[in-house]
Amino acid sequence: MQPIIIAPSILAADFGNLQKEIELINSSAAEWLHIDVMDGVFVPNISFGTPIMAAIAKHSTKILDVHLMIIQPEKYIQTFANLGAHHVTVHYETCNNLPKTLQLIKSLGIKAGVAINPDTAVSVLENFIQEIDIVIIMSVHPGFGGQAFIETTYLKIALLKELIAKQNASTLIQIDGGVTLINAKKIIAAGANVLVAGSSVFNTASPIQTILEFKKV
Repeated sequence: MQPIIIAPSILAADFGNLQKEIELINSSAAEWLHIDVMDGVFVPNISFGTPIMAAIAKHSTKILDVHLMIIQPEKYIQTFANLGAHHVTVHYETCNNLPKTLQLIKSLGIKAGVAINPDTAVSVLENFIQEIDIVIIMSVHPGFGGQAFIETTYLKIALLKELIAKQNASTLIQIDGGVTLINAKKIIAAGANVLVAGSSVFNTASPIQTILEFKKV
């Protein structure tokens, strides 16, 4: 069985001490650092843009997993790749030409991801799954951290796992939103490979210990 990847979400960090928070993750067992970029248009919140991304890249030693929750993501893919992104994930809901967008990401030598909102069916990815390195299943409605996990996500994970296996693809399944130590075991059992954990890591007394607990799950 493939080891589970933990991707703490920097959105839940203390931005007044960003370098310290990143260095904390550097010293942890987490493999990726998840970076949510929000535009206030596609989602009802604004997070941060390129200056913060540059600061994160400067200090992080982890794989930078960039999640573009924005409209017209194709305009910014090159920029985030140049700033050090190892993965760029775009939303299915914002792409007019998904194959072309995936091709653009891959042409930059980085992994291509596609995220789907809670109301979007897994089946929309059937014709593209061979070209997708990572699928993010949103287990909350995107835009804000700290939301409760949507229970129907377990079924979506299982359906996506089935689709990946049917086409013999190597796509990773990433779950983003409401992931906790309580539901992590069930999420993994359903077929997930990557867990995005924000407040459930950064809002604990010892984030490093919490990440180890996620790894034990």
